[in-house]
Amino acid sequence: MPWSMGKDSNVLIWLARKAFAGKVPFPLLHIDTTYEFPEMYTFREWATKEHELDLLIRINQDAIDRGVSYATHDPVTVTHELKTLALRAALDEYKWDALITGIRRDEDPTRAKERHFSPRSAEGVWDYKDQPPEFWGQFASRPPAGGHVRVQPLLEWTELDIWEYIRREAIPIPTLYYARDGKRFRSLGCHPITHPVPSEADTIDKVIDELRLTRTSERSGRAQDHHERNAMQKLRAKGFM
Repeated sequence: MPWSMGKDSNVLIWLARKAFAGKVPFPLLHIDTTYEFPEMYTFREWATKEHELDLLIRINQDAIDRGVSYATHDPVTVTHELKTLALRAALDEYKWDALITGIRRDEDPTRAKERHFSPRSAEGVWDYKDQPPEFWGQFASRPPAGGHVRVQPLLEWTELDIWEYIRREAIPIPTLYYARDGKRFRSLGCHPITHPVPSEADTIDKVIDELRLTRTSERSGRAQDHHERNAMQKLRAKGFM
Protein backbone atom coordinates (compact mmCIF):
# COMPACT_ATOMS: atom_id res chain seq x y z
CA MET A 1 0.00 0.00 0.00
CA PRO A 2 1.59 3.29 -1.08
CA TRP A 3 1.65 5.73 1.84
CA SER A 4 2.04 9.44 1.18
CA MET A 5 1.35 10.23 4.86
CA GLY A 6 -1.55 12.37 3.66
CA LYS A 7 -5.08 12.22 5.02
CA ASP A 8 -6.38 9.66 2.51
CA SER A 9 -3.60 7.13 2.98
CA ASN A 10 -3.87 7.49 6.75
CA VAL A 11 -7.56 6.66 6.47
CA LEU A 12 -6.53 3.55 4.50
CA ILE A 13 -4.18 2.49 7.29
CA TRP A 14 -7.04 2.90 9.76
CA LEU A 15 -9.42 0.86 7.61
CA ALA A 16 -6.81 -1.88 7.21
CA ARG A 17 -6.29 -2.08 10.96
CA LYS A 18 -10.03 -2.36 11.52
CA ALA A 19 -10.33 -5.04 8.83
CA PHE A 20 -7.43 -7.15 10.11
CA ALA A 21 -7.84 -7.11 13.89
CA GLY A 22 -5.58 -4.15 14.57
CA LYS A 23 -2.67 -5.15 12.31
CA VAL A 24 -1.82 -3.96 8.81
CA PRO A 25 -0.90 -7.31 7.16
CA PHE A 26 0.86 -5.99 4.07
CA PRO A 27 3.88 -3.70 3.56
CA LEU A 28 3.53 0.04 3.09
CA LEU A 29 5.60 1.91 0.53
CA HIS A 30 6.72 5.52 0.87
CA ILE A 31 8.17 7.03 -2.30
CA ASP A 32 10.46 9.64 -0.75
CA THR A 33 11.30 12.47 -3.15
CA THR A 34 13.51 14.02 -0.43
CA TYR A 35 11.28 17.11 -0.74
CA GLU A 36 8.78 16.21 1.98
CA PHE A 37 7.83 18.82 4.55
CA PRO A 38 9.80 18.34 7.81
CA GLU A 39 6.51 17.70 9.61
CA MET A 40 5.88 14.77 7.28
CA TYR A 41 9.12 13.02 8.19
CA THR A 42 8.31 13.50 11.87
CA PHE A 43 4.84 12.06 11.32
CA ARG A 44 6.27 9.13 9.32
CA GLU A 45 8.55 8.12 12.19
CA TRP A 46 5.77 8.40 14.77
CA ALA A 47 3.07 6.65 12.73
CA THR A 48 5.35 3.78 11.69
CA LYS A 49 5.84 2.91 15.36
CA GLU A 50 2.27 3.71 16.41
CA HIS A 51 0.69 1.46 13.77
CA GLU A 52 3.54 -1.12 13.79
CA LEU A 53 3.96 -0.76 10.04
CA ASP A 54 6.18 -2.79 7.75
CA LEU A 55 7.46 0.28 5.92
CA LEU A 56 9.53 0.29 2.74
CA ILE A 57 11.13 3.56 1.65
CA ARG A 58 12.29 4.13 -1.91
CA ILE A 59 14.27 7.08 -3.32
CA ASN A 60 15.26 7.48 -6.96
CA GLN A 61 18.87 8.23 -6.12
CA ASP A 62 19.88 7.89 -9.77
CA ALA A 63 17.65 10.84 -10.74
CA ILE A 64 18.98 12.92 -7.85
CA ASP A 65 22.56 12.11 -8.87
CA ARG A 66 21.71 13.23 -12.41
CA GLY A 67 20.67 16.59 -11.01
CA VAL A 68 16.91 16.26 -11.25
CA SER A 69 15.47 18.90 -8.91
CA TYR A 70 12.85 21.62 -8.75
CA ALA A 71 15.61 24.17 -9.23
CA THR A 72 16.59 22.72 -12.62
CA HIS A 73 13.52 20.94 -14.01
CA ASP A 74 9.78 21.53 -14.40
CA PRO A 75 7.44 19.97 -11.79
CA VAL A 76 5.99 17.36 -14.16
CA THR A 77 9.48 16.04 -15.01
CA VAL A 78 10.52 15.98 -11.36
CA THR A 79 7.30 14.22 -10.33
CA HIS A 80 7.79 11.57 -13.00
CA GLU A 81 11.46 11.02 -12.15
CA LEU A 82 11.27 11.08 -8.36
CA LYS A 83 7.86 9.45 -7.86
CA THR A 84 6.75 7.40 -10.85
CA LEU A 85 10.12 5.88 -11.71
CA ALA A 86 10.81 5.10 -8.04
CA LEU A 87 7.44 3.35 -7.82
CA ARG A 88 8.15 1.42 -11.01
CA ALA A 89 11.50 0.26 -9.60
CA ALA A 90 9.77 -1.01 -6.44
CA LEU A 91 7.20 -2.87 -8.54
CA ASP A 92 9.97 -4.46 -10.59
CA GLU A 93 11.74 -5.53 -7.40
CA TYR A 94 8.82 -6.94 -5.43
CA LYS A 95 6.55 -8.14 -8.26
CA TRP A 96 3.37 -7.12 -6.42
CA ASP A 97 0.08 -8.17 -7.99
CA ALA A 98 -1.78 -5.23 -6.47
CA LEU A 99 -1.34 -1.80 -4.94
CA ILE A 100 -4.01 -0.54 -2.52
CA THR A 101 -4.22 3.19 -3.14
CA GLY A 102 -6.08 6.07 -1.53
CA ILE A 103 -7.11 8.02 -4.62
CA ARG A 104 -10.59 9.54 -4.91
CA ARG A 105 -12.57 10.48 -7.99
CA ASP A 106 -13.48 13.93 -6.70
CA GLU A 107 -9.83 15.04 -6.45
CA ASP A 108 -9.42 15.80 -10.15
CA PRO A 109 -10.99 14.93 -13.54
CA THR A 110 -8.31 12.36 -14.40
CA ARG A 111 -8.91 10.32 -11.27
CA ALA A 112 -12.63 10.42 -12.05
CA LYS A 113 -11.87 8.04 -14.93
CA GLU A 114 -10.46 5.39 -12.58
CA ARG A 115 -12.04 2.08 -11.57
CA HIS A 116 -12.09 0.36 -8.19
CA PHE A 117 -9.84 -2.34 -9.71
CA SER A 118 -7.71 -0.59 -12.31
CA PRO A 119 -5.19 -2.64 -14.34
CA ARG A 120 -1.66 -1.43 -15.11
CA SER A 121 0.67 -2.94 -17.70
CA ALA A 122 4.06 -4.51 -17.01
CA GLU A 123 5.54 -1.03 -17.56
CA GLY A 124 3.09 0.49 -15.08
CA VAL A 125 1.16 2.22 -17.87
CA TRP A 126 -2.52 3.09 -17.39
CA ASP A 127 -4.69 2.86 -20.51
CA TYR A 128 -7.35 5.32 -19.42
CA LYS A 129 -9.18 4.88 -22.75
CA ASP A 130 -9.70 1.16 -22.14
CA GLN A 131 -10.95 0.65 -18.59
CA PRO A 132 -12.84 -2.51 -17.57
CA PRO A 133 -16.58 -2.08 -16.87
CA GLU A 134 -17.69 -2.49 -13.27
CA PHE A 135 -21.36 -3.42 -13.39
CA TRP A 136 -23.31 -4.85 -10.44
CA GLY A 137 -20.26 -4.94 -8.17
CA GLN A 138 -18.26 -7.19 -10.50
CA PHE A 139 -14.58 -6.28 -10.69
CA ALA A 140 -11.72 -7.33 -12.98
CA SER A 141 -9.37 -8.14 -10.12
CA ARG A 142 -6.82 -10.31 -11.93
CA PRO A 143 -3.67 -8.39 -12.95
CA PRO A 144 -2.58 -8.39 -16.61
CA ALA A 145 0.48 -10.47 -17.54
CA GLY A 146 3.51 -8.95 -15.83
CA GLY A 147 1.45 -6.04 -14.53
CA HIS A 148 -0.58 -5.21 -11.46
CA VAL A 149 -3.97 -3.91 -10.36
CA ARG A 150 -4.59 -0.68 -8.48
CA VAL A 151 -7.20 -1.43 -5.81
CA GLN A 152 -8.91 1.81 -4.79
CA PRO A 153 -11.32 1.48 -1.84
CA LEU A 154 -11.82 5.23 -1.39
CA LEU A 155 -12.72 5.98 -4.99
CA GLU A 156 -16.31 7.04 -4.21
CA TRP A 157 -15.40 9.01 -1.07
CA THR A 158 -15.32 12.80 -1.15
CA GLU A 159 -12.93 15.15 0.63
CA LEU A 160 -15.73 15.87 3.10
CA ASP A 161 -16.30 12.12 3.65
CA ILE A 162 -12.62 11.73 4.51
CA TRP A 163 -12.69 14.52 7.06
CA GLU A 164 -15.92 13.36 8.68
CA TYR A 165 -14.47 9.86 9.03
CA ILE A 166 -11.24 11.25 10.49
CA ARG A 167 -13.33 13.13 13.06
CA ARG A 168 -15.52 10.14 13.88
CA GLU A 169 -12.58 7.76 14.31
CA ALA A 170 -10.09 10.31 15.74
CA ILE A 171 -7.51 9.32 13.11
CA PRO A 172 -4.09 10.97 13.52
CA ILE A 173 -3.00 13.12 10.55
CA PRO A 174 -0.19 15.67 10.01
CA THR A 175 -0.76 19.09 11.57
CA LEU A 176 -0.16 20.80 8.20
CA TYR A 177 -3.84 20.28 7.41
CA TYR A 178 -4.80 22.77 10.12
CA ALA A 179 -4.50 26.52 9.71
CA ARG A 180 -1.50 28.46 10.95
CA ASP A 181 -1.11 32.19 10.36
CA GLY A 182 -4.21 32.27 8.18
CA LYS A 183 -3.24 29.40 5.86
CA ARG A 184 -3.53 25.62 5.72
CA PHE A 185 -2.80 22.79 3.30
CA ARG A 186 -5.64 20.80 1.74
CA SER A 187 -3.33 18.47 -0.19
CA LEU A 188 0.27 17.57 0.64
CA GLY A 189 3.11 17.04 -1.81
CA CYS A 190 6.68 18.19 -2.33
CA HIS A 191 7.22 21.46 -0.46
CA PRO A 192 8.63 23.52 -3.40
CA ILE A 193 5.45 23.01 -5.44
CA THR A 194 2.76 22.63 -2.77
CA HIS A 195 1.09 25.79 -1.54
CA PRO A 196 -1.39 26.46 1.27
CA VAL A 197 -4.81 28.04 0.85
CA PRO A 198 -6.18 30.95 2.90
CA SER A 199 -7.97 29.52 5.91
CA GLU A 200 -8.73 30.07 9.58
CA ALA A 201 -9.74 26.42 10.09
CA ASP A 202 -7.41 25.35 12.89
CA THR A 203 -9.61 22.52 14.22
CA ILE A 204 -11.25 19.55 12.56
CA ASP A 205 -14.73 20.98 13.11
CA LYS A 206 -13.72 24.22 11.41
CA VAL A 207 -12.17 22.33 8.50
CA ILE A 208 -15.42 20.43 7.94
CA ASP A 209 -17.48 23.63 8.15
CA GLU A 210 -15.11 25.28 5.66
CA LEU A 211 -15.38 22.39 3.20
CA ARG A 212 -19.17 22.58 3.19
CA LEU A 213 -18.89 26.08 1.67
CA THR A 214 -15.70 26.11 -0.41
CA ARG A 215 -15.74 26.01 -4.22
CA THR A 216 -11.96 25.85 -4.56
CA SER A 217 -10.37 22.66 -5.91
CA GLU A 218 -8.69 20.43 -3.34
CA ARG A 219 -5.50 20.26 -5.44
CA SER A 220 -5.42 23.94 -6.38
CA GLY A 221 -2.15 24.27 -4.45
CA ARG A 222 -0.36 21.45 -6.32
CA ALA A 223 1.82 23.05 -9.03
CA GLN A 224 2.45 19.91 -11.09
CA ASP A 225 -1.30 19.63 -11.81
CA HIS A 226 -1.33 23.03 -13.49
CA HIS A 227 2.04 23.08 -15.25
CA GLU A 228 0.56 22.13 -18.62
CA ARG A 229 -2.73 21.01 -20.12
CA ASN A 230 -3.72 17.50 -18.95
CA ALA A 231 -0.55 17.28 -16.85
CA MET A 232 -2.11 14.91 -14.30
CA GLN A 233 -3.53 12.65 -16.99
CA LYS A 234 -0.12 12.38 -18.67
CA LEU A 235 1.55 11.61 -15.33
CA ARG A 236 -1.01 8.99 -14.35
CA ALA A 237 -0.89 7.33 -17.76
CA LYS A 238 2.84 6.74 -17.13
CA GLY A 239 2.18 5.20 -13.71
CA PHE A 240 1.91 8.13 -11.26
CA MET A 241 -0.38 7.60 -8.26
